[in-house]
Amino acid sequence: MSRLRIAFLLLLAGSANLIIAQTPAVLFNIKTFGAIGDGNTLVTRSINQAIDAANAAGGGTVYFPPGVYLSGSIHLKSNITLFFEQGSRLLASGDPDVYDPVETDQKQWDKFQDFGHTYFHNSLIWGEQIHDVSIIGPGLIYGKGLTKQADQRVGNKAIALKLCRNIIIRDVSVLMGGHFAILATGVDNLTIDNVKIDTNRDGIDVDSCRHVRISNCSVNSPWDDAIVIKGSHALGFARASEDLTITNCEVSGFENGTFLDGSYKRFGPPPERNGPTGRIKIGTESEGSFRNITISNCVFDYSRGLALETVDGAELEDVSITNITMRDIANAPIYVRLGQRMRAPEGTPIGALRRVNISNVVVYNADPRYGSMILGTPGHNIDDLKLNHIRIYYAGGGSKEQAAIDPPEKETEYPEPYRHGVMPAYGFFIRHARNIEMTDVEVSYLKEDVRPPFVLSDVDGAEFNLVKAQHAAGVPSFKLVDVKNFSLFRCGALQDTRLGRVAQKEF
Repeated sequence: MSRLRIAFLLLLAGSANLIIAQTPAVLFNIKTFGAIGDGNTLVTRSINQAIDAANAAGGGTVYFPPGVYLSGSIHLKSNITLFFEQGSRLLASGDPDVYDPVETDQKQWDKFQDFGHTYFHNSLIWGEQIHDVSIIGPGLIYGKGLTKQADQRVGNKAIALKLCRNIIIRDVSVLMGGHFAILATGVDNLTIDNVKIDTNRDGIDVDSCRHVRISNCSVNSPWDDAIVIKGSHALGFARASEDLTITNCEVSGFENGTFLDGSYKRFGPPPERNGPTGRIKIGTESEGSFRNITISNCVFDYSRGLALETVDGAELEDVSITNITMRDIANAPIYVRLGQRMRAPEGTPIGALRRVNISNVVVYNADPRYGSMILGTPGHNIDDLKLNHIRIYYAGGGSKEQAAIDPPEKETEYPEPYRHGVMPAYGFFIRHARNIEMTDVEVSYLKEDVRPPFVLSDVDGAEFNLVKAQHAAGVPSFKLVDVKNFSLFRCGALQDTRLGRVAQKEF
């Protein structure tokens, strides 16, 4: 036998072994349990019977062959995989009677978070206190019948997981995921990889979870956040979100459905609610703390900017964000907020925001009204924030009247850039902060803006190195109000400066 023929046979055998290795050893085809993939016949019972059988066998794969499967609540169990074949579609029913009832004992927590965080069983796919579960495959989960509103009578989420461990969600697509396309609360060792979501509310919400990897995902969510790390009271107590990574992801705010169909339609002029959302965020629900988190290599397109928020008592600390690009940003490209909304049990102290690095960021065509915002709360400073290697191009057009604005604190309200109103700085507005450092940061505008690039108020310790800022003739680069320990080094035409304490100064 020739060497070429032997090599070919060995290659063929290796390919066969690879195929065998990837084929599930124990397969539970939902059609075997009576499922009909016509999109009209309700098959909830068949799917759940297949899951029960796989679980009873000690584990296995529940297989969705090509077809459209109409369903209500699917109850996950441990040691199983849901595999959605190419051409398969799980279709959420609009009939409220086919979804599991909400957990009545959870109602006591309603006042501490949004409705959707309180309940889990009224979901298309849900699991509680389970382990070693995968939801994988190139098929589609279509939440057509799910509601995006706070309505406990109808299916509310595409996938909801609570107090689980060792979970994998990979390769699936989700269209119209309801209130949350994926909600994970109190889940440890969670992997979400290569998932495409095109939805009408939140895309991926990771709430009070540990050891989480979100990678290679695309999330289009024009009316709410794309990827969010939260710390709600849904478990009945505060639990930290820690040891998380978000990497190689794209977020956007195109019209619903136009991301998955490839048309990427935009709304045109921003609607009344200040343009599309579709961003990456830490916070809002923020009773549980946030620690040891990285966000890297992510793209924002036609969305809001990056938001870091703790307003309900959480400590947000030890966070590194790097290699971010943004285009056509509908509000502040960088929004860092320590507030005191305090939607948490009585007696919860105000939180802290410290030790955050943001680096290697490029932004083009950001909303001219808000600039970037670093906002502590009176008596509670944002501490030790470093911004390095950042270039932001704002749309510009700000007026002299806007430059005179003193923005309201709004420290007890919902944290959102537009709620503070137009900023007096087109570049960065920094208030109630300590130990702020900027190195190799450049801000500029596409249309002349007569607001200063930088306004600092109640800041103790601000160091600017190699900072460049475009500014109109006669407009200062910096406006300082009640600032201590301020320094400039090699910042263009500005003279190197050290100031001990300044009540008010412009230069």
